Amino acid sequence: MQFSPDHRDRIADGTITVSYRLWSRPKVKVGGVYRSGSVMIEVDEIDLLPFSSITNEDLARTGEPDVETLRRRAAHAGPINDDTILYRVEFHVVSSPDNTSG
Repeated sequence: MQFSPDHRDRIADGTITVSYRLWSRPKVKVGGVYRSGSVMIEVDEIDLLPFSSITNEDLARTGEPDVETLRRRAAHAGPINDDTILYRVEFHVVSSPDNTSG
């Protein structure tokens, strides 16, 4: 999954764990592991829901300061209204090149 460069550090440290995507079909699958910058993330959950149903908790987990900023970021694939259906992707970091065993 691709993320904006300004989000990569917060994804790597586990601060960002939810992303909303305006896709015509899912581009990831639950249980799939994907590179995101310097880390690998695993998708835990994918849901379809209207933009208007985004909770304050999920908003905080996206790393965006408010819903309008999230709307603008997610709208790169087209306009997003309150009733626009988006994919909600929940994920966690599974590995990092900085991880060492010892």
